[in-house]
Amino acid sequence: MNLLTRLRERSAKRVMEDRLVWQAASLLLAYPDENLAARLAAVDEMLGHISGPAAELLGRTVAALRDLQPLEAAIDYVATFDMRRRCTMYLTYWTAGDTRNRGREMLAFATAYREAGVQPPSDEAPDHLTVVLEFAATVHPELGRQLLIQHRVPIDVLRGALADAKSPYEPTVRAICHTLPVDDDQQARRAQRLAGDLLEAGPPTEAVGLQPFTLTVPPRREGVAGV
Repeated sequence: MNLLTRLRERSAKRVMEDRLVWQAASLLLAYPDENLAARLAAVDEMLGHISGPAAELLGRTVAALRDLQPLEAAIDYVATFDMRRRCTMYLTYWTAGDTRNRGREMLAFATAYREAGVQPPSDEAPDHLTVVLEFAATVHPELGRQLLIQHRVPIDVLRGALADAKSPYEPTVRAICHTLPVDDDQQARRAQRLAGDLLEAGPPTEAVGLQPFTLTVPPRREGVAGV
């Protein structure tokens, strides 16, 4: 086997592992509804095909979620992602600020999905991290990776906020970071500025009337009614 063939095989293996990390992370970062146990079992199966630090990090979130009672998991999720602005998973919130100014950037996500041959989900905003991860994992890994890289700074801020909150979701976001290029000093400084500018408050809620591609993670929930 020549060097070029080995490099191609190594690259293909990396892409496949990254896709598994993104799919697993999308499942773990979803609202913990009645299907949580099934999603954790699916992630367990994926972990058998993931190597390196990402597998250990994802496994930590799986173990932590398994230790929580359903109501406890739901309350913790809402308190983490719905009540802390620094923990929002709506990526354009970080780059465009107030929701009234986010339309153009959200449209860029929707356009990317359509160019890949799918329609954005109707039950979640196209810039939500779980949606981007699922798109990268199951539809178009190259374009999905580009979207994640373009929003590496918000993802880093999210990871830092989850670490400060000692959240069981932090290892999963760190696993996502392992699939992306190492951030440079400029990105790190920008992340620090973003984190410093935000107060602990509820993130914006915004819906878009778009037709869905198949989304295996549940949409964001308002509160914990019905849990």
